[in-house]
Amino acid sequence: MFKRLIDWHLKSWKDDKYRKPLLIRGARQVGKTHAVRKLGAHFEQIVEVNFELAKDARPIFEKDLDPKRIIEDLSAYIGQGEITPGKTLLFFDEIQEAPEAIIALRYFFELMPSLHVIAAGSLFDFALEKVGLPVGRVSSMYVFPLSFIEFLAACGQSALVKLILGNTKNTPFPERTHLRIMEFVGQYLAIGGMPEAVAAWVESKNPKGSFQAHHNLISSYRQDFEKYASKHQIKYLDVLYNQIPFFIGEQFQYKNIHGEYRKRELAPCLDLFCKANVIHKIQHTAGNGLPLGAEVNLEWFKVILVDVALTQAGLGFDLSTWFSKPGIEFVNRGTMAEAFVGQELLCYSHPTRKSDLFFWRRAEKSSMAEVDFIYEFNQAIIPIEVKSGDGRTLKSMHLFLESHSTTPYGIRFSAQNYSIFEKIDSRPLYAVCSLAHAEQKEALETLM
Repeated sequence: MFKRLIDWHLKSWKDDKYRKPLLIRGARQVGKTHAVRKLGAHFEQIVEVNFELAKDARPIFEKDLDPKRIIEDLSAYIGQGEITPGKTLLFFDEIQEAPEAIIALRYFFELMPSLHVIAAGSLFDFALEKVGLPVGRVSSMYVFPLSFIEFLAACGQSALVKLILGNTKNTPFPERTHLRIMEFVGQYLAIGGMPEAVAAWVESKNPKGSFQAHHNLISSYRQDFEKYASKHQIKYLDVLYNQIPFFIGEQFQYKNIHGEYRKRELAPCLDLFCKANVIHKIQHTAGNGLPLGAEVNLEWFKVILVDVALTQAGLGFDLSTWFSKPGIEFVNRGTMAEAFVGQELLCYSHPTRKSDLFFWRRAEKSSMAEVDFIYEFNQAIIPIEVKSGDGRTLKSMHLFLESHSTTPYGIRFSAQNYSIFEKIDSRPLYAVCSLAHAEQKEALETLM
């Protein structure tokens, strides 16, 4: 299986003597379980308890929360021998099905800190509403679909990975090299970053398997509705799930949802999608200072789905055209380029904290302006525009720079090569990794 950024972070967690029990968080089927099992190869044994499958293991945590008694009972239940600190990786999967196990994590930290304990669950955040998070006793790590750089590495293009990561001065590539990498961006927009879809593509180089994986995943997310929504909410989830892909790149307004629905019915359901990590909000910010979330307008937001290829599959697009005529598709599907950049920014964000996306909009009648993303990078506020085609018009970017004097420069991502003109730093779509936070840069280097 291919290398992932999370592999490096999990290995670092394993070797940290001050580590805490770890929660792996993210949408269903983004690779959480596989990553933990891969880490298990660094231990003498891995003991895995999936609470969705092993329902009879839940009572082990209902007697009391003493870690010593719990691992003794688990050892007997699993039948793999003793669970030994320093030699065993204890993995609780789908932990939201056993809320008492979540509470028990704090006592593993306090009373048995030498034992490596990891928990995961695609619907974990819903369980937290009932039992709360053991603050200060556990740490979190967020997992997203494969980034473009991970996709390149999975496709055996380590030389291109090295070339992109090594271009720290944003020097233009030879046009032939640039166009070759952009072809891979087109492939990524067709295949996406969900591990099942990427694995099918890498194995066969036939996109049909990946396209089938997209529809399987869409159905899987739909089947989850009844796990986290009340019965009367399911119809609203279904409506939103079907229609949200049509609003990518636009300010989201509940009144635009087709049908006789009201905000009070739809808003809680949109929040459920966000909690399940199926959808990510892009919140409006004034962008005057850090943190960006301090000046959020909660009524103004955009949305992207967990994966850009799943978005297009939901829209019924013919994804094969990304292979035959990617240049034309970058022009025709500009909103998908914007969704791609949003997904990339999340992939390269700080891995141990919940990262948010922001945009900026000025709603003055005489001067409407909108910047696709506002991003914090090296303690500076950076406006980001995503352009399809040559993307030469940057009026909104210039307005933002003029009204925010402390902002050093703006970044344009497009299908064009690297260039810099005055305060506009233009970079190709494949270079979003240049904005990776420090915690991700070392992980990226392991993909070369």
